[in-house]
Amino acid sequence: MLYYLFNYLHTQFNLPGTGAFQYITFRAGLAIILSLVISLVFGKKLIDILHQRQASETIRQLGLEGENTKKGTPTMGGLIILGATLIPTLLFARLVNVYVILMIVTTVWLGLIGFLDDYIKTYRKNKEGLAGRFKIVGQIGIGIIVGATLYFHHSVVIRETYSEKEATAEIIATTIPVKLDNGKTIYTRDVKSTLTTVPFVKSHEFNYTKLLFFLEDETARKYTWIVFILVVIFIITAVSNGANLTDGIDGLAAGSSAIIGATLALLAFISGNIIFADYLNIMYLPNQGELTIFLASFVGACIGFLWYNSYPAQVFMGDTGSLAIGGIIAVISIMLRKELLIPILCGIFLVENLSVVLQVSYFKYTKKRFGEGRRIFKMAPLHHHFQKLGYAEPKIVTRFWIVGIMLAILTIITFKMR
Repeated sequence: MLYYLFNYLHTQFNLPGTGAFQYITFRAGLAIILSLVISLVFGKKLIDILHQRQASETIRQLGLEGENTKKGTPTMGGLIILGATLIPTLLFARLVNVYVILMIVTTVWLGLIGFLDDYIKTYRKNKEGLAGRFKIVGQIGIGIIVGATLYFHHSVVIRETYSEKEATAEIIATTIPVKLDNGKTIYTRDVKSTLTTVPFVKSHEFNYTKLLFFLEDETARKYTWIVFILVVIFIITAVSNGANLTDGIDGLAAGSSAIIGATLALLAFISGNIIFADYLNIMYLPNQGELTIFLASFVGACIGFLWYNSYPAQVFMGDTGSLAIGGIIAVISIMLRKELLIPILCGIFLVENLSVVLQVSYFKYTKKRFGEGRRIFKMAPLHHHFQKLGYAEPKIVTRFWIVGIMLAILTIITFKMR
């Protein structure tokens, strides 16, 4: 909203300083500052309200050290993250941008599903919360919305670039020449495509149409939208559930999400800047620079939430926060066409997910074969395994953060490792 106000003041009256709102970096800086202020100032007030309303989740007795001290800690703190993310976005981002609109819808949609789950656990005293099938339906629903919009919307394109050497006479005649600061001229054209980035390989792009290799080219292109939407649904479901599982000890999910969000913000800024995209030889994605505003708000919200969620936590994010942050990370990765980097960037979420899958599968297998269930880990998800080994919560969280930072760095350098 403020973007349009200051843009009007700049174009109509040329007031000093109003032109700064044209720059993504300036608005991103304001967004992260405001999100920190909102989460720190209003977060405390929300925690007091949650205390008054006795919005505390029942703590499961898992035999973990210090679990009794968590009794009475309010949940639904994810509302802090949602508010501190959405308000700066509404103020500083271009709200006509299809990517920004999708992120607002995703945040609200998954936040509501998580809120219903927390509400049932807290006030209905049902430990199971919202039935799993309803969560899955909700995740599939937002997956269909996101997938269909990204596939069919006319604004969702990639910009193909050709150097002067690569440009044929036909390309020169049908594309727009762009003069770069270094004096080089490139030719660009916007095309609809389901190309995505593949890490570590020289031919670093993959088209989802190739998954229908058994069909003729024309038929494959006709039905690619089905494959694409199914992939989007799978990624959103997997990452949001991974974030949910990671939210098991104080500060782990929020800190890990801040690291991932900061990395995605850098990738969004680079992908939306034709000069940086050309230099790094990655896809230039028109209009995606605006996602930097949203991600700056998200990172600020996660860091501000850590003020109250770090050990010993004064509030838990609950499913209100964990489902939403997982969905945010998944959808933005898909928008940036970096979803195949998720196993690296979101490695913490991945191993937490896998630890549960392996534990349950191995237990069922050994029980069926030997009559007695056996375990790979002392407890799953993985962070509980380390708690059982006697590690203190802050040490586990800090070490997971360190691993998360290393994975973020690896994600970035994959663009030069091919």
